[in-house]
Amino acid sequence: MKKNILGILVVAFGAASLFAGDISIEKIRARDTKPGTNNSAIFMNIKNSSNNDVKLVGVSSSVCKSTEMHTHKMTDGMMAMVQVKEIDVPKNDQTVLAPGGLHVMLIDLNKALKDGDKVDLELKFSNGETIKLDDIKVTKNFK
Repeated sequence: MKKNILGILVVAFGAASLFAGDISIEKIRARDTKPGTNNSAIFMNIKNSSNNDVKLVGVSSSVCKSTEMHTHKMTDGMMAMVQVKEIDVPKNDQTVLAPGGLHVMLIDLNKALKDGDKVDLELKFSNGETIKLDDIKVTKNFK
């Protein structure tokens, strides 16, 4: 009986660890606040090293009143920014959040963001993984 319980625990913890640490964030940066606006954007590369597709399903930050995931879409010949409910991150691949495409919006900032400032961001994924980032650098240079 003890062997069976031990075996069940090993299988349970082994399965749980398959989902832990499968997501990594690279090249993360926040844009400085443009004159006349009270919003900003965060860009990054999200890498998924697991054998399962994952979705970014939630974002939050303490530097603003609301945080949303957005993309740009062409509508009637005009480029428009639209909110998305989730962002796909394919298995063993990455999704790039960059200017002109997918990004995280920081809406109604508590204060203007200047080059060199730091912001925080919490990312929630469909596999149950949460990543908290506390030192995202604000920059005005995007290439």
